Amino acid sequence: MRRPLLALALLLLAPLAAAQVYKWTDASGTVHYSETPPPQGTKYQQMTLSGSAEPIAQPSSSESRENRPEPEAPASVADTPANRARLCASLKSNLETLKGSGPVVMQEGGQQKVLDDSQRKAQIDAAGRQYQQYCAAQ
Repeated sequence: MRRPLLALALLLLAPLAAAQVYKWTDASGTVHYSETPPPQGTKYQQMTLSGSAEPIAQPSSSESRENRPEPEAPASVADTPANRARLCASLKSNLETLKGSGPVVMQEGGQQKVLDDSQRKAQIDAAGRQYQQYCAAQ
């Protein structure tokens, strides 16, 4: 009795392992990937992905940290009024979140970490200084 149930379960789960993905580019040149078809009239490419991906190879032990290239610095953004407005909106939102009553979670080393009161105060001070530096004149 167990074998037919196991075989049936495997047959039902097999289509889930191969996902259908749509790839298209919008009018602004942004490439999109989704499981649902793009809006009508948009040219797209159907891609079938299987669930069996090769694991990423670990770097060889002979490669030392000194031989590795330095990680690239974040790309600088032009100081335009539109970019400045986005920065100020983001800083204002961050300050409101930090000053709120709910817990604040930040990413640190790929891990989520809830800020304690002193860390939260330090983040409020840093965000406030950035807001004063970039947005106070607006």
